Amino acid sequence: MEGIVLALFVCLILALVTKYLSVPPIPFYIMAGVLLGRSGLGLVTEDPICTFFSDMGLIFLLFFMGLGLKLERIAANRTAVLTSGIIDLNVNMLIGFVAASLFGFTLVESAVIAAAFYISSTAMAVTSLIENRKLMLREAETVIWLMMFEDLVLIVFLALVSAANQNPLLLFLKIVGVLALLYALAHWGKEFLISILDRDDELPILFTFAAVLTTASFSMFLEVPKTMMVIALGAAFATTDPDAFEEHARPFKDVFLVTFFVIFGATIDLSGGVNLLMILVISLLAVLSKFVSGTITGLVIHGSAISGIEIWGNTIGRGEFSIALAYLCGSPIVVTTIAGVVILTSIVGSFTAKYSTGLRRGLLHMGRRKSPTRHLH
Repeated sequence: MEGIVLALFVCLILALVTKYLSVPPIPFYIMAGVLLGRSGLGLVTEDPICTFFSDMGLIFLLFFMGLGLKLERIAANRTAVLTSGIIDLNVNMLIGFVAASLFGFTLVESAVIAAAFYISSTAMAVTSLIENRKLMLREAETVIWLMMFEDLVLIVFLALVSAANQNPLLLFLKIVGVLALLYALAHWGKEFLISILDRDDELPILFTFAAVLTTASFSMFLEVPKTMMVIALGAAFATTDPDAFEEHARPFKDVFLVTFFVIFGATIDLSGGVNLLMILVISLLAVLSKFVSGTITGLVIHGSAISGIEIWGNTIGRGEFSIALAYLCGSPIVVTTIAGVVILTSIVGSFTAKYSTGLRRGLLHMGRRKSPTRHLH
C-alpha cells in the first residue's frame, strides 16, 4: 500500500512539472517506476493492490479506445483513412519487424516489437495538435485519421494474439456475438442510458465504472479476452453519447493509467544487462520510419513532401498503446526494449510536434532561395 501511495505522490509532482514544461508525462512516469521499482529502490512492488490499479488503467485505456471508434466517420472518409493508414502500416511495421529480427528477437517477439514500433501515441498526437494550435491545419485531419487506423490495427493485433491458445474461428464468433449483443443493448437502451448520463448526481459515474468492470469480469465467463470485451463496450457506448461517457470515465482512466505506467516501469528488470545500443538504434529507426511514412503520406494525400514534415512531427511519439502491447504480450527483454523506445521517441516527439511548423517554413524558404530565377533581357 505504501508503494502505490508513494508512486502516486511522485506522479503528482511529475504531472505538475511536465505540464509546466509542456512535455509528455508518460516517459517520466515510466522512469519513475524504474527508479522506484525492481531495478531501483525497490519501494514499489507487484502486490495485489498495485496489480489491481495497473489492470484498471489498462481496462479504462482500452474502453476509451472503443469510445473513440467513430465507425461512421471512418466510413465517410474511408479513402483518406485507408490510404494514409496503409502507408503508415506498411512502412513502420516492416522497418520495425526487420530491425527486431536483425537484433536476434524471435518471430513472435519481433511481431510484438514491430506493432509497438508502429503505433503512435494517440494521446500525445491529439494533445500536441491542441496545445500547439494546429487543429486548423489540413495535416491535422490526416494525423487523426492515422490514429483511428492504428487503433483498428491494434484491435486486430490483440485479437490475433488472444487467439494464440484458442480456436480462432470460435473466438471470432464469440467476439462478433458480444459486439452484436452490446450494440443491440446500446441501441434499444439508448434513451435509458442517456437519462442516466444526464443526471447531476453520482449515478452516471457509478454506472460507467460498474459497466466497465462488469464487462471485464464477464469476459472470464465467456472465455473472451477482457481487452476485447471492454473495447467492444466502448464501441457500443459510442453509439449513444460518447462525450458523456468519456467525461464520467476520465477520472478513473487518468488516475489508474498513471499507476499503470509506474507499475510497468517498476516491473522492468535491468539486472540481466540491457543492450542500450540496440534500444538507441531501434528508437532512431522509429523516428526515421515515421519520417519516411509521413513524407510519403504528405505526397500522396496533400501533394507535398513538406506536409509530411507536419505529419511526421506529430506522430513520432510512441506511448500508451505500445506500453499496453508490451504489458500484454512482451517477454522481459521485449518489455525493456519497448519501454526504451517509448521514452526516447516521446521525448523527441514533444519537440518535433512543437517546432514542426517552423521546420516546414524553413524548408520552404530554403527551397525558394535555391530555385532558379529567370531574368528578362
